[in-house]
Amino acid sequence: MDTPTKFVQIVDFETDRIDEMKALSDDMAKRSAGRENGPTRRLILKDRTQPGRYLAVLEFDSYEEAMRNNEDPETGKFAEQMAALCTRPPSFTDCDVLEMTELK
Repeated sequence: MDTPTKFVQIVDFETDRIDEMKALSDDMAKRSAGRENGPTRRLILKDRTQPGRYLAVLEFDSYEEAMRNNEDPETGKFAEQMAALCTRPPSFTDCDVLEMTELK
């Protein structure tokens, strides 16, 4: 039996309201903590060369779990609230994890 491949979704977004975005994201993380199909890890990155641009990297145990998470009404509500805080529509990149190496 094949082990499910880890899956990562990268959300590229721009906002001038990052504190509100962080509060919204933290609230969603609290509400979904321990929920099946939710992300297992979240990494928020700030672009050093483009002010107001951020990347959210969300790790899931599998593509299938990520798709079930996307279908959850709470996720849809969060996406609408997030988009309202953005200065342009966010873009999404879906990735299968080929390799993950701890270097330190």
